[in-house]
Amino acid sequence: MRVQAVATTGAGMVAWGALVEARNFAVRTERLRILPPGARPFRILHLSDIHLLPSQQDKLDWLAGLAGLKPDLVVNTGDNIGAAASVAPLLRALDPLLDVPGVFVPGSNDYYAPKPANPLRYLAGPSRQDPNRTELPWEDLFSTFEARGWLNLSNQHFSRVLHGIRLDFAGTDDPHLDRDEWPGFPGAGAGRSLRIGVTHAPYRRVLDAMTDGGADVILAGHTHGGQICVPWYGALVTNCDLPTWQASGLTEWSSGGRTVPLEVSAGIGTSPKAPVRFACRPEAVVLDVVSPAPRI
Repeated sequence: MRVQAVATTGAGMVAWGALVEARNFAVRTERLRILPPGARPFRILHLSDIHLLPSQQDKLDWLAGLAGLKPDLVVNTGDNIGAAASVAPLLRALDPLLDVPGVFVPGSNDYYAPKPANPLRYLAGPSRQDPNRTELPWEDLFSTFEARGWLNLSNQHFSRVLHGIRLDFAGTDDPHLDRDEWPGFPGAGAGRSLRIGVTHAPYRRVLDAMTDGGADVILAGHTHGGQICVPWYGALVTNCDLPTWQASGLTEWSSGGRTVPLEVSAGIGTSPKAPVRFACRPEAVVLDVVSPAPRI
């Protein structure tokens, strides 16, 4: 009877995680006080780990509505698709956001399709990279992003001006695939600037390089917030070497005597080979970037 009860409970948790929580999309809003005094505030929409399958119409409908958040900048930290046929519906859903200035970096599941696996393998540590995986049409996706004006930060840096503030971006290709080569931030220029580091997988080596390089904030995804979490405890894994207590949310990262805000998204989807979330809602993140509060 005990075995049967445990099995029934486990089956119920899996059903909840797959049929309810994995579709219970949320928007998390944070305030980031890093602008120079008197600068005009702006809004970042952080998208990560969409892992879209063409059949996920509820996800597509939700994505299409995110333009209503009226972001001034979109940051996409990778793992957008889960199948070759996902590119076209994803681009249709994101179409309004592609009119907004944006930057992006790749994730491993932009390059390669997932292979079937035991979902519990996710809890055993960072996922292994199978060299025989099917390549996805990532070039079609990224070329459209670029044609619509989004900047590809894959081991590159760029600058653009927003509301009179020069934004210096630097990003990496996916550290989970060991493709990262830190490019450094663009050289100093005239006027006020804000340095934004962007990567898919928040491995310590990349976070250290960005912090040491002068980042004012770092954005990442990949962790899925732990994906299967323990209530009132949190994530058990991060699928990289990031501490589990930083698996999602706005925390801080310190290196070389500097400490900067670190924003890690819990992501919007799940890997198709482990399509379950528990105590970890899928999310998009809004960062309202403002000046520090005046001292009284």
